[in-house]
Amino acid sequence: MTETLRVGRRSVEITNPGKALFSRPAVSKLDLARYYERVAPAMLPHVRGRPLALQVFPRGIGQRGHFLKNAPEHFPDWIATATVAKRDGSLRQVLAENAATLVYLAGQNVVTPHIWLSRIDEPRRPDRLIIDLDPSPGVGFAAVRAAARDAGDRLRDAGLVSFAMVTGSRGVHVVCPLRRGPSFKDVHTYARAVGEAMVADDPKRLTLEWHKAERGARIYVDVNRINYAQHAVAPYGVRARPRAPVAMPIAWDELSDRRLKPDRWTVRDAADRLEAEGDAWRSIARRARNLPSLA
Repeated sequence: MTETLRVGRRSVEITNPGKALFSRPAVSKLDLARYYERVAPAMLPHVRGRPLALQVFPRGIGQRGHFLKNAPEHFPDWIATATVAKRDGSLRQVLAENAATLVYLAGQNVVTPHIWLSRIDEPRRPDRLIIDLDPSPGVGFAAVRAAARDAGDRLRDAGLVSFAMVTGSRGVHVVCPLRRGPSFKDVHTYARAVGEAMVADDPKRLTLEWHKAERGARIYVDVNRINYAQHAVAPYGVRARPRAPVAMPIAWDELSDRRLKPDRWTVRDAADRLEAEGDAWRSIARRARNLPSLA
């Protein structure tokens, strides 16, 4: 069985549309495709022009999935791709330039698109700084919210503009748009210095320890996504977790809401929130600032 969705100028076929990618509650491949169609107007400005790492679950999230970074030959020629360099050669990575691409990818069992922190025209010059606040098991989300506010305040005091996103998993991403110019190394060095200052001020609750076994009951201040070819979950991306939660951009003051949870929104209600309240990150591209000096 095949379902055909008309998305813009494209007719996108969804094979086996009733296939359950999630259970409890069930979310079918068609449900996922229709979700990405609904959120596409808000999502596309955040993903367009960025190479994608695609998290694919051919048998649903109950079975092991994989990352797809090289566009398969069977993808139609209207799916935009770009060649990116890697250590031992190159990859042809997908670009989501339109809503039809997001819908097509859902039809290919892509649950979660992950995006680079740079755009394809200057792949080695990031235009996003991300600090990922990732709690160890047992750490309450109130502590994560507090750490995110702290990170945002420090970045804002340095002249950047801070945005927040609950990841749909366990934590929060604090994101600052940057004017392009500095290298990944420059941006990583700066973000690492911010993280070091946070940990120095609150070593009982925060850590920069990469090894999970060494973190204890602390929040990992992760700046290691800020590297060439690394990636982060796309805004409005669905996570491969029970209930199909969504990575949701939020207004900064929502970090003070005690009811906020990292997986608060799912494919069932995320698009409704977006249509009711608008995209909390709609101004992010216009708020880019120069990377501050560490001196």
